[in-house]
Amino acid sequence: MWFRNLQLYRLPKNWASTLSELEEQLASLTLQPCSASELQSIGWVSPSAGGALVHAVNRQWLLALGIEKKLLPASVVKQFANERAKAIEETAGRRVGRKEMRELREAMTLELLPRAFIQRRSTYGWIDPINGWLVIDAAAPAKAEEFLEHLRKSVDALPARLLQVTQSPSAAMTGWVADGEAPRGFTLDQDLELRSAEDATVRYAKHPLEGEEIRQHIADGKVVTRLAMTWGDRISFVLNEKLQVKRLAFLDILKEQSDVQAENEDERFDIDFTLMSGEVARLLDDLLEGLGGELEKPV
Repeated sequence: MWFRNLQLYRLPKNWASTLSELEEQLASLTLQPCSASELQSIGWVSPSAGGALVHAVNRQWLLALGIEKKLLPASVVKQFANERAKAIEETAGRRVGRKEMRELREAMTLELLPRAFIQRRSTYGWIDPINGWLVIDAAAPAKAEEFLEHLRKSVDALPARLLQVTQSPSAAMTGWVADGEAPRGFTLDQDLELRSAEDATVRYAKHPLEGEEIRQHIADGKVVTRLAMTWGDRISFVLNEKLQVKRLAFLDILKEQSDVQAENEDERFDIDFTLMSGEVARLLDDLLEGLGGELEKPV
């Protein structure tokens, strides 16, 4: 269980909710199969095969939001509706108007839904109730918000909020690159994106950051909006201006620690989750320090 992208939210430290309370709340909104007329169904599923709705290891909790979506392309609906309209024109000897065509598409959607293929996916979230973290493994903010919205429906008055820091990530990253010095515990890697006030963007991939060219871009007013970094020779990632951690990769030195002999897949799952959550928690602590700490009064 290794997260790839981190959308970061804060909970109060020593959050009062208990494991049993959370499981009971999630149980009211579990994933149900799509009905014949539904395009999508959403609900909580077990993060591990045959396990509980909350997978708990060392006071760390793992959740999984399951989504079932029927694949019914608009082009297919349009094709069947056009065929139905053509049949009406031939048998009734009249043209099908816009309103009737719209009604035909709606009718064809309902008729085709029971035969549509179903696509399933899961979005994972990790809760650290002791240190007050809710971390969602999602590359797109919309998927993280989907997870958070469903969690709010399940947990009354969920006190989760987006992480906010004292120094903007863009300003901090621009300073790190300009000075050629990463914050404590990190190194700067060779992927970089800069943007001007007019939204002109310059991207570098596998390019040394020490050159005069990049410093000139910064002198001209461009700011860093995405920067590849490595933490402690253990985790590489890309940080962006929205404080999202992307392309998380756990390096060989960490993966070697997970290669201990596990008796079964359940034990392997627990080992990986324990390592992942422990290392990412330490990374986030150092990242907060590098960004000047959290905003005392979040807006």
